[in-house]
Amino acid sequence: MERRRKVSNPLALAVLVYLMAESTHIYELGRRLQEQGKDRSIKYNRGSLYMVVEQLRKAGFVAEQVTVRDTPRPERTIYQITEAGRTELYDWMRELVAIPREEYPYFGVALSLLAVLAPAEGVELLGRRLATLGEQAEEVRGVLRQAAEDDVLWVFLAEERYRLALLEAEIRFVTDLVESLRDPAYERSWQLMKENLT
Repeated sequence: MERRRKVSNPLALAVLVYLMAESTHIYELGRRLQEQGKDRSIKYNRGSLYMVVEQLRKAGFVAEQVTVRDTPRPERTIYQITEAGRTELYDWMRELVAIPREEYPYFGVALSLLAVLAPAEGVELLGRRLATLGEQAEEVRGVLRQAAEDDVLWVFLAEERYRLALLEAEIRFVTDLVESLRDPAYERSWQLMKENLT
């Protein structure tokens, strides 16, 4: 069963993982997240990163280790994960990996209301979506090819492989949906439905 978390933002989980590897300051956390492509899976900006670290600190999952001024830049606070933070990290990871979670993507909302659009317009819009999905899938394939050339261990590519599997599944689904919208029987049904509503 899904547990209510003191800090539930997925960015918090990434922060805990990175602090488990090494105590550091927020600016460096942001640099590492971006450098390792985590911004492709976790939505964040510098402000949200500061906010999440503060939430983790208040929850007792991270603690200030020391404040340093080792460059001409302003002072930086180095954070470390606490024992409670380690426990939370492993508990949360186990939950996320083991328990499917109901998610409510915007596209699912659009699909549930698709009949409001004329079939031809639906086909045109889904065609645009297919083009974008194809570009995104090719981008991920490029990331995976480069990673293979760089001998990146497969476990560090799991999120990209998952992203590609989802993109490929959506491409198949949308392609089938376009064919269904082009079916003359659906066009007739849609016209009748429209007439009955007006």
